[in-house]
Amino acid sequence: MATMVTFHAHPDDECIVTGGVMRKAADEGHRVVLVVATRGEVGEVPDGFLSDGEELWERRVRETHAAAEVLGVKRVEFLGYRDSGMMGEPTNDAPGAFWRASVEEAAQRLADILREEDAEVLTIYDDYGNYGHPDHIQVHRVGMRAAELVGTPRVYQATSNRDHMRRGLELAVEMGAMPREAVPDVDAQEKLGKPEAEITAAVDVKPFLAAKRAAMRAHPSQISDESWFLAMPDEAFGHAFGIEWFIRAGHGPGITETDLMAGL
Repeated sequence: MATMVTFHAHPDDECIVTGGVMRKAADEGHRVVLVVATRGEVGEVPDGFLSDGEELWERRVRETHAAAEVLGVKRVEFLGYRDSGMMGEPTNDAPGAFWRASVEEAAQRLADILREEDAEVLTIYDDYGNYGHPDHIQVHRVGMRAAELVGTPRVYQATSNRDHMRRGLELAVEMGAMPREAVPDVDAQEKLGKPEAEITAAVDVKPFLAAKRAAMRAHPSQISDESWFLAMPDEAFGHAFGIEWFIRAGHGPGITETDLMAGL
């Protein structure tokens, strides 16, 4: 058995991006450790959602632990940085913002955990943070450096498959779930995910979708039952979230792996 450390920017990212591989690894007897860079301080919630005197970060930390339990996580750690908000927002420059943190300092914090856990596998994000959020980009930078410091054998960069998105949108049109004129131009979103040709690992997590969806529901401050994530029919949810995509440097071309923990 082995240890997977999965590194994320904010509470709820873990279940959306890697919830399937986390639950899969846990069910196979591996140790799963979740590390979150920030406590999601600048997320948005409806008026009246929080209790009197309650801070959003407090709620999001509790939600993270609840989701982690669903996903079979054995240890949850927060690196202690502040949510930077979306790119270009004043919060990017707030004291303690992850986006402005020293990569070397943050990498040392993550490296300490990797050493303690003797982790064989680390998941981070691709070089554009999947969609350009500053904290996601920083997760990539910090994660790559931490793995270099420790010599982590397997580093997987979670991403989205742009070609798979395109196929899913076409399927939605064919099923009558979306009018063709409403289909967004995936190709115009050049920095959203990666082309399939650049992806080296595709993990089928359909057997773990119930846990993945339950983990999303454990984050009600950010993912309501009316959200796109939870409101879609099971078939559409399966297409959108039933495969988790990764890039592993030095592997490929093409998809050569289907299990991040294979052989461990």
